[in-house]
Amino acid sequence: MSRHLTTIIDIAKQLDISKSTVSRALTGHPNVNEKTRQRVLELAEQLDYQRNQLAISLLTNQTRTVGIMVPEFISFFFPKVIIGAQEVLAEAGYNVVICHSNESYETEVNNAKALLASRVDGLIVSHTKETRNFDHFRVFQRKGVPVVFFNRVCEDMNVSKVTVDDYDGAFKAVEHLIQTGRRRIAHLAGPDSLPNSRSRLNGYRDALRQYGIPEEPELVISYDLTLEKANIYVNHLLNLPQPPDALFAINDPTAIEALDVIKARGLRIPDDIAIVGFSNDPISAHIEPGLTTIGQPVSEIGQEAANLLMEQLLDKEENKPPRTVVLGTQLIVRGSTVRNPDNRV
Repeated sequence: MSRHLTTIIDIAKQLDISKSTVSRALTGHPNVNEKTRQRVLELAEQLDYQRNQLAISLLTNQTRTVGIMVPEFISFFFPKVIIGAQEVLAEAGYNVVICHSNESYETEVNNAKALLASRVDGLIVSHTKETRNFDHFRVFQRKGVPVVFFNRVCEDMNVSKVTVDDYDGAFKAVEHLIQTGRRRIAHLAGPDSLPNSRSRLNGYRDALRQYGIPEEPELVISYDLTLEKANIYVNHLLNLPQPPDALFAINDPTAIEALDVIKARGLRIPDDIAIVGFSNDPISAHIEPGLTTIGQPVSEIGQEAANLLMEQLLDKEENKPPRTVVLGTQLIVRGSTVRNPDNRV
């Protein structure tokens, strides 16, 4: 079955006016009689007329569209970042195309190619845990399309970035555990390839060092962020001859998986082992016990990323240097580390 998309020629024929008059009426040109404009707009609506955005973009060299690429939708984090970014972009008159890489480098590369072929005006991205080669993002730079990284950033690309202070957040988490009397503190870390994983690991190490607690290699495990592996490694830690009395997890999903494993083994939280996560997933306040975590301003991350991108889109002629925005974190204390907490931050 063939389809026919309504064009300005169809509208012009039905109203017996010129194509140029239809075009001017649709774009709000002041030289069109108001009665004619209304006739054009009413017929355009009846016929489901859609402007040829591709043709317009070829003329203006703008699509008014921004691509956003994220590695996963399992946690609340990335959808909430997208919502924050979309608020800013929509207000500026930009549409958004969202691509989900499912933690696959190959999918990420294909998504990047698709966005580039769609002539997006800019790109906001957090890369996959598999990504080691960033050439597919460098193509955007070479073509003059601004790129902003957030959360998972490429340190080797001279582009704007938005992160939180992962090091300070991790330091505060481990310091809290130490101040509640914990001394054998394990850390389930993310992949070494991710800068935020490395920063959190460094914060963990420096907190131990500052309080005179030696780091024990057997208590630090870097893993691939899958919950299946988290389950395996938590059980491994609990099976050690001297199991940990606390766990600092790379993120809240890992911490919640650990909490379930520990409870299933009949251990008491926080009496036998305390747990701290990172990100303040909404569910962390509603599980039992509530999860102590490091809160980060997720919506603000998206807003800042969009603002940085808009700076470059609006000031292309000035060739502004890229900026890095680092947002703060807060310790949110719940029952996984302290009985009857006051949720102090």
